[in-house]
Amino acid sequence: MGYRLSKLYTRTGDGGETGLANGERIRKDHPRVEAMGDVDELNSHLGLLLCQMDTAHMTDLKLALTPIQHRLFDLGGELAVPGHDLIEAADVAQLEQLIDHYNASLEPLKNFILPGGSVLVAQAHLTRSVCRRAERHYLTLAVEEEVNNQSAIYLNRLSDLLFVVARTIAILEGTAEVLWAAKPKPEA
Repeated sequence: MGYRLSKLYTRTGDGGETGLANGERIRKDHPRVEAMGDVDELNSHLGLLLCQMDTAHMTDLKLALTPIQHRLFDLGGELAVPGHDLIEAADVAQLEQLIDHYNASLEPLKNFILPGGSVLVAQAHLTRSVCRRAERHYLTLAVEEEVNNQSAIYLNRLSDLLFVVARTIAILEGTAEVLWAAKPKPEA
């Protein structure tokens, strides 16, 4: 880190622009800033999820997820410094290993699952849905500018992992998953 902010407001963004780490100024509604904001929000939701995993039977899962916050910060750094790639195929492979590990103990899906059952399960699903939005905005940026393809893949895998995490939390808590009930067809 080259320098630390000692003053929290600079007034340089009052006109609707923000500065990237490379000094470039762009509009606050630019797709790059949208993606940066979504990754930041995703990291915050993941942090909230991790803070709520305060029981002993969640320790292993919490330890597995904690490094992801650091990779999300790296991804935000990539967005703040165009052309600076930090997420690698090995980071994606780590997510895939976690998906395989936790999915192995889950029953196969026979129905859609709704976000709910407990606060922690719902938070995992909320984190997953924010991850999907971050991925969509990242892909929007990719249409306009060159970005790290591994980061797009990382966000895609992370949302899959968060789905598996939500299901795993339900098992660890002994919480029944909330299954979607289709609207009954009207009688003719």
